[in-house]
Amino acid sequence: MSKVTINGPRVTLRNIEQQDIPVLHSLIYENSEWKQFDAPYFPLEPKDIAAYEAEMTEKYINSDSDEPASRLVIEADGEIIGTVSYYWEHRESNWLEMGIVIYTPAYWSHGYGTEALTLWIDHLFQQMPLMRVGLTTWSGNPRMIRSAEKLGMTMEGRMRKCRYYNGEYYDSIRMGILREEWESRSRV
Repeated sequence: MSKVTINGPRVTLRNIEQQDIPVLHSLIYENSEWKQFDAPYFPLEPKDIAAYEAEMTEKYINSDSDEPASRLVIEADGEIIGTVSYYWEHRESNWLEMGIVIYTPAYWSHGYGTEALTLWIDHLFQQMPLMRVGLTTWSGNPRMIRSAEKLGMTMEGRMRKCRYYNGEYYDSIRMGILREEWESRSRV
């Protein structure tokens, strides 16, 4: 896996390094306010630091994959504030879905996530022969929907009332952008 550093005006995306693992573990498991917006209907299973470090080291540090790194940290003001990621919905047809989590509430609603997603989408289209980049969220996360819309993503699907959380039903939202739409948007 090649080393990646992508700099924007306020955020940097970069590979996960060994010294990042305790920081990420703390952000994820010790203050999980972020989880109320990131698919809270899927429980966050506690993981001790040793198990987390072993998993992260194998997946992101010692990986010998030829594909671009599937998860990068987001830094702002010299600290890790989140991660961006992707996974294959269907590798054979290049159907890729991406995600983002800003763990630190002080960085919510200030454009950091939108900037990080812009850098991430650029990177994914540059590094892979993708026709489309998508993301899935839920109607309980209006900031994610707003950010995706700002980037020119289209709502491609809404599965109504299929996510149950805290006694209420929410919609699952699928959004995406095609390469030609992204490239056209970038020239504007």
